[in-house]
Amino acid sequence: MSLPLPLACPKADEKAEKDDGGTNTSAAPAPLRIAIMTDETGWHTGRLKKAFRARGAEARCVDLADCRIDTTWQPHGLVLPGFGHTLPDAVFVRGIAGGTFEQVTLRLGILHALRESGVPVYNDARAIERSVDKSMTSFLLHRHGVATPATWAGESAAFAQRVLMREAAAGRQVVLKPLFGSQGHGLKRLGARRAASALLAPLPSLKPYSQVAYLQRYIDGGRAGFDWRVLVIGARAVAAMRRTGGKGWIHNFAQGATCEPAELDAPLAQTAVRAAEALGLDYAGVDLIPDPHDAARPLVLEVNGVAAWRGLQSVTPIDIAAALVDDLLFRKLPAQRSTSALAETGDAAVVALHGRHG
Repeated sequence: MSLPLPLACPKADEKAEKDDGGTNTSAAPAPLRIAIMTDETGWHTGRLKKAFRARGAEARCVDLADCRIDTTWQPHGLVLPGFGHTLPDAVFVRGIAGGTFEQVTLRLGILHALRESGVPVYNDARAIERSVDKSMTSFLLHRHGVATPATWAGESAAFAQRVLMREAAAGRQVVLKPLFGSQGHGLKRLGARRAASALLAPLPSLKPYSQVAYLQRYIDGGRAGFDWRVLVIGARAVAAMRRTGGKGWIHNFAQGATCEPAELDAPLAQTAVRAAEALGLDYAGVDLIPDPHDAARPLVLEVNGVAAWRGLQSVTPIDIAAALVDDLLFRKLPAQRSTSALAETGDAAVVALHGRHG
């Protein structure tokens, strides 16, 4: 698949022609340069670079920890390794390394600065911040009417204990999760026990959870429990899988769950798309479970804004990396270039798809 040619206006064409023969001598557009933001290279970045290369774009991996803001660095005040005094045509965020609060803030700040400089960022920092913070994810899902289990988040251990006692009294359990975290790490199931005589265990120390209690009502999937992972790209659900097994009731691929293809029926696809839209994500891995009280209404557990797809790729014929790259190059990039051109010139006649941030 070739990259779309820039839309041109007659005046631009006239300037590019020779006076003697009328032959167009304008040079072929330079290949698009893409920065893949990641703290590690491997299977995912290899697939992405291959997909970009197949579409005539040059992609290089850049660690956000190696980028910096430098207001003496002309003309943008941003330094990205490998890009000199220019900026990439677009950024694909594949991974952001953990670190101190200040380090993560600066890395996200680089992404914010790129967006402010007119560079399309896929997904941008605002959306990543919403998806990384489970409490904000739950709030936005609830606000947009997307079905999700009841959730509580706060710093008061006393309040969390009261929630636990109230849910246990109703015969329910809750899951204590780290506010930031993925792949099923750090999850604890608390609350009502099967034996009526069993004593309710107290809320564990919140120290391992950075003194924040994020509690989500546990939804029992029965003995053959499973969940779904749906990949949403550009407001479309493109692939889905069922995850079974794993570490007890935790069905993450990283915890040893088995992946199998899943049918993308309308309720599953529509719910996943609405979840991604609620957080403003270009692409997302949406984790859902069946609602035991309403088979036509799956519940959203989490939304991952830096989603891995190796497990999903193993059960779908769709080239996921290619689908992601196509959405960035042929939807996000032209749309942002059009908006930027209109904002700067007020003229819709020329939309340069191959411009340079130089």
